[in-house]
Amino acid sequence: MLKDKVFELSQKFSGTTHGSSDYDKDHIFVRGSSDREYVPFSYLQKEVPEIDSINKLKSEGFVFSSYDFLEINEFDQWYLSQFNKRLPSKAMKSIGILHLPDQKAIFDTVEVVHQTFQILKDHKVLMNGKNLPIQLGEWYAKIIFGLHQIKSSSQRGFDFKTENGSTVEVKVHWHDSTSPKGVKIKKSLAELSDFCIIMYVAKNFTIRDILFLDSEFILRKFDTKGHTIFLKDQDVAGYFFSKSDKHFDKVVNKTALLKFASPTLAMKLEDRLK
Repeated sequence: MLKDKVFELSQKFSGTTHGSSDYDKDHIFVRGSSDREYVPFSYLQKEVPEIDSINKLKSEGFVFSSYDFLEINEFDQWYLSQFNKRLPSKAMKSIGILHLPDQKAIFDTVEVVHQTFQILKDHKVLMNGKNLPIQLGEWYAKIIFGLHQIKSSSQRGFDFKTENGSTVEVKVHWHDSTSPKGVKIKKSLAELSDFCIIMYVAKNFTIRDILFLDSEFILRKFDTKGHTIFLKDQDVAGYFFSKSDKHFDKVVNKTALLKFASPTLAMKLEDRLK
């Protein structure tokens, strides 16, 4: 398996020093089986020619995040021991880490979280638990579409970008059905972004549907004089993943999409994603 090759090479690379090499100049590093093992992406490509781009790893379940978003202290120590120099503070903002989350563990946890939320809701303890669903929905978008997650600056810009640098606004709607008013999007964010992804997450935390739309299309089709755009189900029905194949080419990790989709959505997608 490709994962095993990556872990093996990260262990091999981390086992010796590389102070005389140029690998310290890499901007992408791949995490091995622990926070203490990494391998420069250029070294990985050299050793495994089939890894022609980072999308090859993303399709296997790896996720890209900026280093300063992850804040892995062990990486600083690893960098120092490997290259005999400290990681420059300027470089921290430009370095990305590809890491492999345990999807089975996450899926199992999602089921437990759903049960826990339901108990707390039944006993009137939990009144507003949107923070977790929103972050989970954003993670779904990140792993499915291979988005790069970066640390937000003071400007609301964009936590998510595609590999080629296009900006993405990710909106999460957590409910088993959509309000008649639709999903609310700030017009200013649509104007600043290249794409808008709406993740419809069911109450049990599975994905019940997805919208992947060009921001320009949203602004043209849903023109409004106000500051808010409402995407009503009946107006965007033809663009849902459950009905349209238009943006299937944007899916980097089909396995993750099917794994975290609701049974109903998974049945609609399975044959069409092949």
